[in-house]
Amino acid sequence: MADLTDLCRQLRLAHIAEYIGSQQDEGLRSLAEQLLAAELDGRRRAKLGKLVQQAGFPHLKTFEGYVTEHISFPQGSGLDALRTLGWMERKENLLLMGAVGTGKTHMAIALGVEACRRGKAVQFYRASDLVAVLQEKFMAGTLSKFREKLRKMDLLILDEVGYVPFNQTGSELLFNVIADCYEQQSVIVTSNLEFGQWTSIFGDTKLTSALVDRLVHHAHILSFTGESFRFKQAMERIPG
Repeated sequence: MADLTDLCRQLRLAHIAEYIGSQQDEGLRSLAEQLLAAELDGRRRAKLGKLVQQAGFPHLKTFEGYVTEHISFPQGSGLDALRTLGWMERKENLLLMGAVGTGKTHMAIALGVEACRRGKAVQFYRASDLVAVLQEKFMAGTLSKFREKLRKMDLLILDEVGYVPFNQTGSELLFNVIADCYEQQSVIVTSNLEFGQWTSIFGDTKLTSALVDRLVHHAHILSFTGESFRFKQAMERIPG
């Protein structure tokens, strides 16, 4: 347990430690430490709940039981290294590339939850949903306010890039969000398409190239292989 002075500092209670110290009562000091530790723990849990709720995760995932044998990590890296979130402190990106159902979204959400536990602001979007919101805000004249909200995030998660093609306006709006994040925030992207196929989603070759360039610079690229976990589990449920 943290000592009284440290607890008061974290809770921003300026004079309690001084008062308790002046009483020369170890029992009082111990009780105060227990009460303040409980208050600090409660505040942390409340903040975590708020951050997780605001993140908009479709469901919660953790790394309990998560397997990595089918994942190719960058040289010198691994799941333990990613979970330290050092890449976030350096404003680096994660690009999770591979077949459908191989655990990309699971990893993205689990890392997002880890970031929330560290007090980081996270926002999760399926790429198609974000483009729809951007277009709606653009038409309503509130896009600048929405982009400012996104700029306050420590981590933006874009899930399923490559599943639904965008029109020109949608592609340009998403590009602007990625450009806002560049070297200012971290982005996690999951995609079932190789970069060479992204033009089929964004349409414009130059825009696609510029977008990929911003994402890849300062990025860790993970390759997911193997068959779909969901398909495998479904097959296992079929009676023999």
